Amino acid sequence: MIKALIIDDEPIIRRMLSLMLKQHCPDVHVSGEAGSVTEAYGLILEMNPDLVFLDIKMDDGTGFDLLQKFKKVDFHVIFITAFEEYAVKAFRFSAVDYLLKPVEVDELISSVEKLKHLLNAEQDMRITTLVKNMQEGKKEDRKIVLRTHERFHFVKMSEILYCESEANYTTFYLVNGIAILVSKPLKEFEDMLVDYNFYRPHKSYLINLSNISGFEKSEGGCIIMSNNARVPIASRKRDEFLRIVEGM
Repeated sequence: MIKALIIDDEPIIRRMLSLMLKQHCPDVHVSGEAGSVTEAYGLILEMNPDLVFLDIKMDDGTGFDLLQKFKKVDFHVIFITAFEEYAVKAFRFSAVDYLLKPVEVDELISSVEKLKHLLNAEQDMRITTLVKNMQEGKKEDRKIVLRTHERFHFVKMSEILYCESEANYTTFYLVNGIAILVSKPLKEFEDMLVDYNFYRPHKSYLINLSNISGFEKSEGGCIIMSNNARVPIASRKRDEFLRIVEGM
C-alpha cells in the first residue's frame, strides 16, 4: 500500500483527487491533506508519506518552497498544476511526474502506475534538478534527466553532442564519450531542446549547435561535431543550417 498525502489550497481539488484515488487506484491510501505550505510541512514530517500530490501555487508559497524545506526529499512527488508551458517543460526535463488541472482519471492512473516502477534512491536528485531548472540561470547549465532501464542520468545541456534516432529509441552522445539509449522518440526531445540551441538537420539527428566544429560542403553536406562525428544534413535543411551558423 502506498501512503499518500494531498497538498492543494483548493478543497474541491483535494476532495476530487481523494475520491478518484479511492475508486481507481486501490494501492494508494490517502493518509492526510493540507492546504498550505506551512501545514503541509508539519504533516509530511508527521506522516512520513511514500507519495505527495503537490500543488504548485498556494496562498503562502509554492510547492518548490515546501520541498526546499527538506534536506532530502525521500518521498515521491506528483505535481498538480494548471497549464504553464514553462513549468511543464521543466517537469519533462527533470523526469518528474505532473498532472494538469482538471485532473483526468486516465492520467492519474498512468502516473500512479509509473510511480511503482521508479527508483526510490534518485527521487531527491530529480527534485533538485527540477528546482534548479525552474530558476533563472545559464541555459547550458540546466540539466535533462534521461531515464534508461537501469538508472537515471543527469546531463547538462552543454554535455550533449548530438542525438540519433532509431525507431522509438533515441541515443544521446555526450562529450565524455558516453552514449545513453532512451526509449523515447527523437521528436519528443526535439520539442524539449529546441530552445536550448539544438537543431534537427536530418530526420534521424538532433545536434547541439554549441558543439559543432565544422561543415563539409561536398556531396550534399556533412556536419562535423567536436568529437569528429559526422552528421548528415537533409538537402532541404542545408540553406537554413548555413544561415544559422553564419549568424552564430
